[in-house]
Amino acid sequence: MTRQIVLDTETTGLNPASGDRIIEVAGVELFNRRLTGKHYHAYLNPDRASHPDALKVHGLTEEFLSDKPRFGQIADDLLEFVRDAEIIIHNAPFDCAFLDAELERLNRPAFREQVPLVTDTLVMAKLQFPGKFNNLDALCRRFGIDNTHRTLHGALLDAELLAEVYLSLTRGQDSLVIDLETPRQQLTVTARALDGFTLPVCAPSPDEQVAHETFLRLLDKKSNGKSIWRPNPAQDPVQ
Repeated sequence: MTRQIVLDTETTGLNPASGDRIIEVAGVELFNRRLTGKHYHAYLNPDRASHPDALKVHGLTEEFLSDKPRFGQIADDLLEFVRDAEIIIHNAPFDCAFLDAELERLNRPAFREQVPLVTDTLVMAKLQFPGKFNNLDALCRRFGIDNTHRTLHGALLDAELLAEVYLSLTRGQDSLVIDLETPRQQLTVTARALDGFTLPVCAPSPDEQVAHETFLRLLDKKSNGKSIWRPNPAQDPVQ
């Protein structure tokens, strides 16, 4: 799967079962692990006030939201944007519960039933950094992602930051390999950017060659002569 949507919502509170609603939804598109610049963003009128604690987080007042569309008016556009894409969400059960509640009001299937896959970056982060803070701000600090402009939570900004966090969590930013499915136009741009560039070649020193050979022999020993790191593994590994 090459198309992914990094999704985020802001809500009037924490519990859709008690009537809390979505007031902002946004998603940014990744294609072959690269941001395309395409995004979806909408503010929504929830027909109710935000909890005071939630208002402190997102700053979206009843007055500001009063002339915005209801969820039912944007549902088709949102579902079309995410169609056939893997959805990436931080703390996915929270956002999906709110999306499900909104869709249920419209007699629509649950959100997860309308997309191929939902990936939870909070689960990924907890696996990589057990016992540490793994909210979005903490992950931005950990990966050196600039979030100084995030004074309030906003769905679009948070989705953009989460896209960078996701790529860092999956080490996509370190890859030097161009995906074979990369669009031809993007390959052309990349090739032009490398015009005139000569990759430096540094020969190993004698000591580095000895250390490399010693390590290969260790691999041969540990794998009983089946190391894949050279075409002809040692037949009699060093003891």
